[in-house]
Amino acid sequence: MAGYDYDLFVIGGGSGGVRAARVAATLGKRVGIAEEYRFGGTCVIRGCVPKKLYVYASQFPEHFADAAGYGWTVPEASFNWQTLVANKDREISRLEAIYKKNVEGAGGETFHSRAMIVDPHVVHLLDDDRTVTADQILIATGGRPAAHPALPGHEHCIFSNEAFDLKELPKAIMIEGGGYIAVEFANIFHGLGVDTTLVYRGKEILSRFDMDLRRTLHETMEKKGIKILCHAVSERVHKRPDGRLDALLTSGQTLTVDQVMLAIGRIPNTENMGLEGIGLEMTQAGAIKVDEYSRTNIGNIWAIGDVTNRVQLTPVAIHEAMCFVETAFKGNPTAPDHDTIATAVFSQPEIGTVGLSEDEAVKRFADVEIYRASFRPMRHTLSGRDEKMLIKLVVDGASRKVLGAHILGPDAGEMAQLLGIPLKAGLSKDDFDRTMAVHPTAAEELVTMYKPTYRVKDGQRVQ
Repeated sequence: MAGYDYDLFVIGGGSGGVRAARVAATLGKRVGIAEEYRFGGTCVIRGCVPKKLYVYASQFPEHFADAAGYGWTVPEASFNWQTLVANKDREISRLEAIYKKNVEGAGGETFHSRAMIVDPHVVHLLDDDRTVTADQILIATGGRPAAHPALPGHEHCIFSNEAFDLKELPKAIMIEGGGYIAVEFANIFHGLGVDTTLVYRGKEILSRFDMDLRRTLHETMEKKGIKILCHAVSERVHKRPDGRLDALLTSGQTLTVDQVMLAIGRIPNTENMGLEGIGLEMTQAGAIKVDEYSRTNIGNIWAIGDVTNRVQLTPVAIHEAMCFVETAFKGNPTAPDHDTIATAVFSQPEIGTVGLSEDEAVKRFADVEIYRASFRPMRHTLSGRDEKMLIKLVVDGASRKVLGAHILGPDAGEMAQLLGIPLKAGLSKDDFDRTMAVHPTAAEELVTMYKPTYRVKDGQRVQ
């Protein structure tokens, strides 16, 4: 190891790469990390963090409307898009500086440069025109929105990256996609006063989530005024002389909007890094193949995060980084645990979920109990808002183990984080039943649903 410039060189300064670099440096390892754009990666710069700030911004119209039921008189409000963008930029710059400072404070060396691997132990920094050597190399270059070059007029479309920094707020937008990014942005733009249409090729939004959540959110979004068109995709996008866009759909409809946003998935960043030249194995989709410990087919090269296309979530990349450090530098081989991952969709209302959906559980278990409660949250009783909350537990009828927990409603994401602990621990419905409720809360339903709403035995629903 002493013959190399670094014990570890990390390519990619996102959440996973920075965590690995910082922790390895605190162990006394000689660490270098290269990021060609901005430290913080997708999550901090153009993903989770700015998105959540925009979610907060888009919720204020409902807060203002609800205030009347609680005795408040709120003057007519106005919104300034440029102010939101500028304040977001200031916060992102602050976080970016912290990410970089944390690595350097731990003793690591940072580079603002694109990096290419020219040999299993050699990295060329293009912007610095410098070559460095490393004992271990970690690739954490993340992913980006999938383009749609086959779509005529795709050059007129935007992606989530551009949506954060539009020069002006559109009056009307079409968003294509049905995943969490599409759904979240549909709610954001609608909350900011934009005429919003969501177009999705599938039969229901948010595939892989519990169907109860999917249907209820769909209905609620439409009640709010968001138009959702399923079983449709865009065939062509045409720019009109006035600058607006005509999006022709397979359903025969033409939508005239100011912006068309494509949210049709994400792809790993593996191009033009020299990976093919060193014989690194990749999937057909361009993701880096790794074993259970995040090691590639080249023994000293590793990969974590979205670039491996395992689970595309920031906390997963961070967890994989910690496991990598344990394995590579602490003599404690540790495989990332990708089972029972809690997650949230910051729609309005938001979703929090962990574990198996009802459909998944029925495929795996002969006897499944479903505990389901739908009610109006207390915060909506005085406001008069007609919006339901849904709480659902999926339980193995034989062992009584809680297999899944699904929530739609205020603070659902916060609840999902806490529910991730008992589900990860494998606790039973009896453990839930023995837990005292916190009253008055919506979450108390999780420990007060004593009788199943229905059961599914051998694939058949029974009461």
